[in-house]
Amino acid sequence: MFTQRIARAAALVLGTVGLLAACHKDAPPPDVTFPTITSTPTPPQYGTPFAGVPNRQDAVIYQVNMRAFSQGGNLAGVTARLDSIKAIGVNVLYLMPIYPIGTDSKAVNSPYAVKDYRAVNPEFGTLADLRALVDAAHARGLTVMLDWVANHTSWDNAWITQHPDWYVHEANGAIKAVSNNGTTYNDVAQLDFNNAYMRAEMISAIKSWVFTANVDGFRFDYADFQPADFWKQAVDTLRNVKSHKLLLLAEGKRPANFASGFDYNFGFDFYGGIYNVYRSNQPATVFDALNTSEYSGATGTQQVVRFITNHDVNGSDGSPVTLFGGDAGAMSAFVIAALYKGIPFVYNGQEVGMSRAIPFPFTGVKITWGVRSDVKRAYQQLLSARAASTALRTGTPTSYSTANVCAFTKTAGAEQALVLVNVRNSAQTFAVPAALANSSWTNALQGGTVAVGTSVTLPAYGYLVLKK
Repeated sequence: MFTQRIARAAALVLGTVGLLAACHKDAPPPDVTFPTITSTPTPPQYGTPFAGVPNRQDAVIYQVNMRAFSQGGNLAGVTARLDSIKAIGVNVLYLMPIYPIGTDSKAVNSPYAVKDYRAVNPEFGTLADLRALVDAAHARGLTVMLDWVANHTSWDNAWITQHPDWYVHEANGAIKAVSNNGTTYNDVAQLDFNNAYMRAEMISAIKSWVFTANVDGFRFDYADFQPADFWKQAVDTLRNVKSHKLLLLAEGKRPANFASGFDYNFGFDFYGGIYNVYRSNQPATVFDALNTSEYSGATGTQQVVRFITNHDVNGSDGSPVTLFGGDAGAMSAFVIAALYKGIPFVYNGQEVGMSRAIPFPFTGVKITWGVRSDVKRAYQQLLSARAASTALRTGTPTSYSTANVCAFTKTAGAEQALVLVNVRNSAQTFAVPAALANSSWTNALQGGTVAVGTSVTLPAYGYLVLKK
């Protein structure tokens, strides 16, 4: 929610404090014993738990902004296009908040101002519609994640009157609006994470959707701004649902999120790096340090999700096509985000080269489907190549980048990939390092043999994805 208003500032200055950097100093969450508190009972299981949830390192996430996705702006509109979504090469469907939202006098029609954590927003349809979408997604091999807003509620959420002690209060006793870095967001009320009863009911509500709609995971909004021990409590509870394999994404970047047990952090800094390289002519070598810093605290197969757009920065900064130099520049940037390290993320409309932004509150623009088949085909080629190559998915990267070409190999066992991406709007010649010179490769996107000599010339925003 809040990143749509402040992510631009975070993107402009790479390596500085940024949006969430203060949280990097947080220590890993301790093992905490929480009181046993009775919350709303777990509902019965709907459907059969999905057996096709990918391993965390093999996910490719597709974000659906319900209001813009279809003419009807509803769940049924998403269900109708699942085959097209699947065809891109994604395997995880992430739905923006599906819950009823605040309509009180302070409301601004934000999907992130939740009025009822346990219901479906009538704007989008019914519980039956959500279940139909999940069932249809599972039938196509797609995992489904819901968006969860833990930090705050709308002012007409029943908790406001039933449990006012679950909120932070001003000195005068009034419930406090959310405030961050001197900015107050008057449309939402700040929950108190020192209250064990609120935490228990919040976690119960999260878990309920695993049973009520048979979903496979969650993206947690604004996750760096709640205590790390709350997230450990929530994640531990969800991991104890042994019938389901759940994917859990923190929309945050603090290392403590990994210690709390999340599968993923969100690549805010990598987006900032892409922004600065393509918009401010910074060298392509800036990505190398981000492969270290963004993975601070990660262990095993924990990953960072990397994007060139999402609902926040699309509205604040513009679409990738307008930001990064047209269709070619946008695709060039996506190749880096999708292949260098981490989990690719596609925002609806990105795959058809949508140039028009979708601004908050996402009601004024509808995606036009059935256009730009060439852009969609480029996404399909890239994500298909990634899926077919262990090296491209999870191989260890080695950088050979220059100021104007992002260049790296990725190695997994005997398999190796070589990726060259021109980040400039003019042809660039890359001097091939001796370790790679005079070698033979297969074009991972189009097939055929490619001989790599001592130099490679790439057209404006051109790229090569090779393997052997």
